[in-house]
Amino acid sequence: MLPPVMRVISGEYGGRRLEAPRGLKTRPTSDRVREALFMSFGDMTGWTVLDFFAGSGAQGIEALSRGADFAHFVDSGRPALECIAANLRTLQLEDRAKVWPFKLPSGVARLAEVVAGCDLVLADPPYGGQDARAILAALGECRFKPGVVVALERHQKDEVPSEAGALTLVRERRYGETVVNLYGARPLAPEDGSSS
Repeated sequence: MLPPVMRVISGEYGGRRLEAPRGLKTRPTSDRVREALFMSFGDMTGWTVLDFFAGSGAQGIEALSRGADFAHFVDSGRPALECIAANLRTLQLEDRAKVWPFKLPSGVARLAEVVAGCDLVLADPPYGGQDARAILAALGECRFKPGVVVALERHQKDEVPSEAGALTLVRERRYGETVVNLYGARPLAPEDGSSS
């Protein structure tokens, strides 16, 4: 079976094709879901983005194409890591990206400082099992900058809580069997003395 054909949807690199990881059963985010998700973010100029379970790197690359300054890509599989590197090289985006070879969700703690500096955190764990719940719990222990968006893609049958540590569900979007939960972060220690 041939790997799925993927492309950058919009922005500077719109229409450019992306490689998919070889030898892996991957489930890339559909163009429809990715387009709707990124349209909801609006202007991404200057953003720093973190792409967990990055696979081909399509989501982080989409962010770079739409104006993000820098993207971090995290995956543990060699085929995925090689694919991300190849796609970044093809688009000459290597100086605006860093690839981290960490297993998730345990790798989240090692990237706490990176998470704290991001405007957008994308997480697209494998469907089924406890991956969605586990990555959300790990992210809930992190500190975030004001206004951060954490986007968790999951199958409709993979239940996750509306709150996890610092994170609170802001919006839920459904696309067939795919659900994207958008979380915002509550300040851990409000500076103005008010509760949130």
